[in-house]
Amino acid sequence: MTNRVKDHTRVNDILLGPLERPALQFFCKVMPAWVNPDILTMIGIFGAVLIAAGYILTEYNLAFLWLSSFGYFINWFGDSLDGSLARYRDIQRPKYGYYVDHIVDIIDEFIVIIALGISPLVHFEVAALALIGYLMLSTHTFLRTYVDDVFKISFGKLGPTEVRVIIVLINTAVFFTKNPTVGTFLNVDFSLYDALMSVVAFLLFSFFFVNAAQTSVELAKKGE
Repeated sequence: MTNRVKDHTRVNDILLGPLERPALQFFCKVMPAWVNPDILTMIGIFGAVLIAAGYILTEYNLAFLWLSSFGYFINWFGDSLDGSLARYRDIQRPKYGYYVDHIVDIIDEFIVIIALGISPLVHFEVAALALIGYLMLSTHTFLRTYVDDVFKISFGKLGPTEVRVIIVLINTAVFFTKNPTVGTFLNVDFSLYDALMSVVAFLLFSFFFVNAAQTSVELAKKGE
C-alpha cells in the first residue's frame, strides 16, 4: 500500500512565494539545533492565542488590534516554518506532520474566528460565515489530496500567508478609521470590519465552489 501522504504533489503557488521561500530557508539555516518542528508548531498556536486575545481586548482599546497583527506574524513564523525545518533537516514524519499540522490549523482558525466574533469588531454571524468558508475549503483540500494525490493550499495565488497579510491590512485600516458603520442590512448596522470580513468569507466560498466543480470535472474525465 502506497503512502499517499508522502507521495502527494504539494501545490503552493502563492503571490508572496518569491519572498516567503527564501525567508523560510534563511530561518531554517540559522535555527538553533534545540528548536524542532514541534516547538515551532507550539509557537504557531501561541500566535493564534495572541491574535484572539488582541481581538477580545479591543473591547477596551482598539489599539489591541496591533497585538492581533503581531500574533499573525508569530503564527506565520511557527506554522510556516515547522514543516520547512523538518524538510531542511530531513526529519520528516509524513503522516504525523500532515495530521498534526492540519489539526492545529483548524484549532487555530477556530480560536481566532470565535474570538473575533465575540469581539466588538464583527457580528458573530459574519465571523461564523468566514469560519464555515475556511472549513469547507479545508475539506476540499483534504479530499483532493486523497482522491487525486494533489495537496493544493493556494487558490488564485492566495494562500495562508496572503490571507494573514490581508487581515493585518484590515486590522490596520480598522484601527485608523475606528471601525465606522458602513451600512445596514436587515436593520442591523454593519461595521467596516463586518464588510471586509464578508468579502473574505465570499472569497472562501467562491474558491470552494469553483475548485470543487473543477476537480469533479477532472475526475469525471479520468473515469475515476
